[in-house]
Amino acid sequence: MKKYIIYLFAMTMGLCGLSSCSEETEEDNEFADWAVRNEQYLASIATDSMKQAGWQRIKNYSLNDSVEGGISDYIYVDSIAHYDLGVNKQGSPAFTDSVRVMYQGRLMPSASYPRGKFFDKGTAVGTFSVATSSTARFSVSGVVTGFTTALQKMHVGDYWRVYIPSGLGYGTAGNGTSLPGSSVLVFDLVLVDYSPVGQVMDPWQ
Repeated sequence: MKKYIIYLFAMTMGLCGLSSCSEETEEDNEFADWAVRNEQYLASIATDSMKQAGWQRIKNYSLNDSVEGGISDYIYVDSIAHYDLGVNKQGSPAFTDSVRVMYQGRLMPSASYPRGKFFDKGTAVGTFSVATSSTARFSVSGVVTGFTTALQKMHVGDYWRVYIPSGLGYGTAGNGTSLPGSSVLVFDLVLVDYSPVGQVMDPWQ
């Protein structure tokens, strides 16, 4: 009887171990060759951005814009729409400004996440929508380089889908368990308002 109990215990532990390994394997497979796949994905986005209307590439704000850079020196932007948000602001935010935005962040498409896994649900509830999104406020200079680069080129009401190379995002280290290293970041981003240092931003309804 004692041997039988020990046998059942060993079998149970073995099955639990197999289940755990299976889950880990699925996660590993999801992000297998992740750096290479992201590099290829970015290359395809960079190529497509030069062929499609409404797309633009914008060089890292900290680099000399008059000198041609490599693929990873740029963010790639799909200008989806422009909304009249009732905010009377001209121009674009400066590096030292604060902004109010709607946003949501995803990874590149993968087997289990054909639209890309959310790493930051941002201000959206479910799928990103300007009609249902709340807003967030932060400094232009307080986010990753690619995000900062985009904000300094946007106008109030712009809705952009921004593709950010890992080097202008979280690099090879990633950010926590939800964002592996070498990830291209895909943001849905709407600029709602902005204000210079020392100026109070109008309330948002």
